[in-house]
Amino acid sequence: QVQLAESGGGLVQTGGSLRLSCAASGGTFSGYVMGWFRQAPGKEREFVAGISGSGGTTGYADSVKGRFTISRDNAKNTMSLQMNSLKPEDTAVYYCSADPSGPIPYVIRPPRRKYDYWGQGTQVTVSS
Repeated sequence: QVQLAESGGGLVQTGGSLRLSCAASGGTFSGYVMGWFRQAPGKEREFVAGISGSGGTTGYADSVKGRFTISRDNAKNTMSLQMNSLKPEDTAVYYCSADPSGPIPYVIRPPRRKYDYWGQGTQVTVSS
């Protein structure tokens, strides 16, 4: 069973950048599809980006495509989300998540991919 811990959140101005990190422990990291989700106040949690166990397949929400980049380092059991050109609407708590790859390792988007493991979240605030 994998445990996840996010870091790297903070306060940034519009147009700025932040890099979030997720450290995983307790499982075979390369055997998990990894994802980032976010939840803004009063809104449902939404998928932001996902990456397959090998790192060869990635996917993004339309709202962040071209601005955010997801990556992973299986040797270090870490995943990152580089966020550029941040906007106030990116303000949210960002969650790292994981799901065993199983028989569909290249499926990374919910609802077909059901993420079972979650970190505690890290706050990202973008000021206008």
